[in-house]
Amino acid sequence: MGSAEALEMARKAKLVIVCKGKKVTRFEMKKDRPADADLEEHMLGPTGNLRAPLLKIGKTIVVGYNEEVYREVL
Repeated sequence: MGSAEALEMARKAKLVIVCKGKKVTRFEMKKDRPADADLEEHMLGPTGNLRAPLLKIGKTIVVGYNEEVYREVL
């Protein structure tokens, strides 16, 4: 999934959680929507595609893997 598709999916979400190792970044999309460039920087990998794995649970999107976050959302 490229940049345009990733941003479109994020805009429809209520919460986007991006996990990079132990670092977890949360974007409250309805309260304080970040700039597209910030979302791209966090959600996309070096190839310009969406980082994996991806979970979509209701209006929450989790990009990347962090065991604590997975326990929280699942």
